[in-house]
Amino acid sequence: MKHVIALDVGGTGMKAALVGADGTLLHEARRATGRERGPDAVVESILTFAAELRAHGERHFGESAVAAGVAVPGIVDAENGIAVYSSNLGWRDVPMRTLLGERLGGVPVALGHDVRTGGLAEGRIGAGKGADRFLFVPLGTGIAGAIGITGTIEAGAHGYAGEIGHIVVRPDGPDCGCGQRGCLEALASASAVSRAWAAASGVPEADAADCAKAVESGDPAAVRVWQDAVDALAAGLVTALTLLDPRALIIGGGLAEAGETLFVPLRAAVEERVTFQKLPDIVPAALGDTAGCLGAGLLAWDLLSTEVSA
Repeated sequence: MKHVIALDVGGTGMKAALVGADGTLLHEARRATGRERGPDAVVESILTFAAELRAHGERHFGESAVAAGVAVPGIVDAENGIAVYSSNLGWRDVPMRTLLGERLGGVPVALGHDVRTGGLAEGRIGAGKGADRFLFVPLGTGIAGAIGITGTIEAGAHGYAGEIGHIVVRPDGPDCGCGQRGCLEALASASAVSRAWAAASGVPEADAADCAKAVESGDPAAVRVWQDAVDALAAGLVTALTLLDPRALIIGGGLAEAGETLFVPLRAAVEERVTFQKLPDIVPAALGDTAGCLGAGLLAWDLLSTEVSA
């Protein structure tokens, strides 16, 4: 049975799968990234994990994987197959495509940015299926974005397209790790909501999920914290839809797990801000934390179809 290897490398964990030609997940596995062991050890863990997946495919499906796709965080040079930089994993200029290709016996390897790869999956087989233009925005530790255009993801001239988290929405707002003040990420990410709710509630370990529960129970302090984040998020999204005119805004990540507690006020806040812009559908992501892995599989199959057509 023909299949590809798909790997999604995160700051704390790696998700992997063997994916059939029709997108079926034939085998799934997870393990810790082990970033505390240093960047070289993380790279070796990725290569070893991929080799184990290849061996599993040979044992259970009668042949080796025909390609591999890997999604990694940080700055990615997908064209040249280089993982340029990741603050979470500590690596610089890792020739990931070459290293994986050598470990996997010379099969073609596609490298992608984790959020853009997740966006590819959401666009083709998830919440954006059928939408010719969409913006995928996961709200997690940070906020990033993937711009979907007719089944592909726009990377930009230098691979930085979609960084919606660094739109400044409140110039006098808190400092952001990027060096600016008042970025969307510093105000509306799950991390930002966790910080604000921990301060407001006086419970240092309180997080965004706790804040959402308190909102649902009518806690006025939680409602204020939540609405501040929603207002900032709406401002950033309206800027994005003014520039991109998407047919759908797909919201994912940990904060989206709050469901209608997020989506009801968010849709209202976006609608309140639009003037001439067309209001897109604002929908939750459909694939959860498997999006990056599924997208890596799509990258691998795309690579094969490109080689055949060439």
